[in-house]
Amino acid sequence: VQLQASGGGLVQAGGSLRLSCAASGRTFNVYTVGWFRQTPGKERDFVAAIRLNDASTYYADSVKDRFTLSRDNAKNTVYLQMNSLKPEDTAVYSCAARGGVATMIDRHHPYWGQGTQVTVSS
Repeated sequence: VQLQASGGGLVQAGGSLRLSCAASGRTFNVYTVGWFRQTPGKERDFVAAIRLNDASTYYADSVKDRFTLSRDNAKNTVYLQMNSLKPEDTAVYSCAARGGVATMIDRHHPYWGQGTQVTVSS
């Protein structure tokens, strides 16, 4: 399974961005897709996850009510809509996939895309 993340950029506080995570290869192995973010010198943090069969979603408290996950199974793509962005949302965002139920633990995801930088200016 290969994952391609895109959509990062520079935005002012209060603005919006939409990240995409496109999967290819043996996508039938994928059951959930998660997003994680990391800033220099810090551990990678869970952001959100979506279960592909029924679109159930899970969010970190820090992004709940601001970020929304969706998926387009026909395109094998998951979207992370980020609204009301704050400077503390600045990070490298990476998508990850696994064949099991959603988890906030990054090391439980065997498939990773490259990161995309999100920078929120104040």
